[in-house]
Amino acid sequence: MIKKNDKQTIRAWAFYDWANSAYNLVISTAIFPIFYQKMTSSVDANGITNEKVSFFGMEFINTEIYSYVVSFSFLIVSAISPILSGIADYSGSKKSFLKFFCYLGSLGCALLFFFDVDHLELSMVFVMIASIGFWGSLVFYNAFLPEVADYVHHDKVSAQGFAYGYVGSSLLLVAILILIQTNTMPAKFAFPMVAIWWAGFAQITYYYLPNNVYDRHPKEKGIIWKGYEELRKVWFELKDQVNLRRFLRSFFVYSMGVQTVVIMAVLFANKEIEWGDQGESGLIISVLIIQFIAVFGAYAFAGLSKKLGNIKVLGMALVIWIFICFAAYFITTPTHFYFLAALVGLVMGGIQALSRSTYSKMLPETQDHASYFSFYDVLEKLGIVVGTFLFGFIEGMTSSMRNSALVLMGFFIVGLLLLFMIKPHKSISPRTD
Repeated sequence: MIKKNDKQTIRAWAFYDWANSAYNLVISTAIFPIFYQKMTSSVDANGITNEKVSFFGMEFINTEIYSYVVSFSFLIVSAISPILSGIADYSGSKKSFLKFFCYLGSLGCALLFFFDVDHLELSMVFVMIASIGFWGSLVFYNAFLPEVADYVHHDKVSAQGFAYGYVGSSLLLVAILILIQTNTMPAKFAFPMVAIWWAGFAQITYYYLPNNVYDRHPKEKGIIWKGYEELRKVWFELKDQVNLRRFLRSFFVYSMGVQTVVIMAVLFANKEIEWGDQGESGLIISVLIIQFIAVFGAYAFAGLSKKLGNIKVLGMALVIWIFICFAAYFITTPTHFYFLAALVGLVMGGIQALSRSTYSKMLPETQDHASYFSFYDVLEKLGIVVGTFLFGFIEGMTSSMRNSALVLMGFFIVGLLLLFMIKPHKSISPRTD
C-alpha cells in the first residue's frame, strides 16, 4: 500500500519529472531541434539555404515533416493509452507500464545517435519512438498524483514535480553544452546521455512507488477485455461529472497551443529571428531562460491558486499565452525573443502544473486513476496532434511559421472562453487554511 502525503514518497514521485524532463528539454526543445535543422539543411554555392528534404519520395520543408512525425507519435499514444490504462487499473500494474514506456523512450533517445539524413525515414522512426515513450509514460506517472497526496496538496505537489524536471534537465543541458562547446564530444553523444539520465534517475521513482496500490489480483484470462470495461466504466462516470467534462473541453483546446509552442519554439526562433553573430548560443540562452523561470512559474501559480482559485489563475495564464502568440507574429530581434521566452517560461511551468492538479482535484472518489488520467492525457495528445499538424501544414502552405503562431492564439482564446463555463467547486476554489 502507498502512504499518502509522505514526503519521501512525494519526492520519489516527483523525481520521475527530474528523470524524463531530460527528453523534453534536450531532445524535444534544445539540442536535437538545432541538430536536426543542421543535418537537414544545406547551403549552395550562392549561399542560399535549402531546407527541403525528401521523405518517402515526397518533398517537404524540414521542420514541416518534423511536426508531422511528432504529430503522428501523439496519435499513436492517444490510440493505445486508454486501453493500456484500463488494463493497468484492473491489474494494478501502473508502475510496470510506466517502466515500459520509460525504457522505450530511453531506447529512442539512444538510437538518435545514429540519425542520418540519407536514411531520413528510419531516423524519424527513432524520433517517433522517443516521443511515444515520453508521452506514454506520463499517462501512468500522472495517475499516481491522487494516490501520493490528498487533493488539498495537489497544486503544490504537481508544481514540485515540474520544478524538479526543469532544474534536473537544465543541469544536464548545461553539462552537455560545456562538453560540446569545449569540443569534448560531438552533439550526437548528447542523445544517449539523455537515455542514461532518464532510465537511471527513474530508478529512484521505481524503488519507492508500489506497483499495485490497491492490491488487485486479477485472473490472466480476459485482461484486455477488462481494460475495455474499465475504460467504458469511466466514460459513463464522466457523463455525470459536468464540471470535469467542461474542464476537459477547455484543456483539450488550450493544450493544442501550449505543447505546440513548447515543441516548436526553438525551430521557430532558429528560422524567424535575426540572430546575427549570436547563432546557437542565443537559442540556448533563450531555452535556459524558459527553464529557470518555469521553476518560479510552477510554484508561483500554485501559490496564486490557493488565494484566487484554480480557474481564475488558469485564465490569467491563458491571457498571457494569447499575448505571446500575438507578439510572436511581429518579433524579429533576439532581445524581443528573450522577453517572450521569459513569458513562455512563466506560464509554461504554471499552466502545466496547475492543469494537472486541477484535473486531479476534480476527480470523484475512485481507484481507477490511470483510466481517468488516460482521458486527460488522450485529450492533451489529440490536442497536440491537431496543433503540431496545423503548425506544420500552415508553414508548408505559407512558408512562414509566424502565420502558424496566429492560429495557436485562436486555440488559447477558445480555451479561455470554455474555461469560464466551469462552475465554482470547493476543491478548485480559494483556500483559507
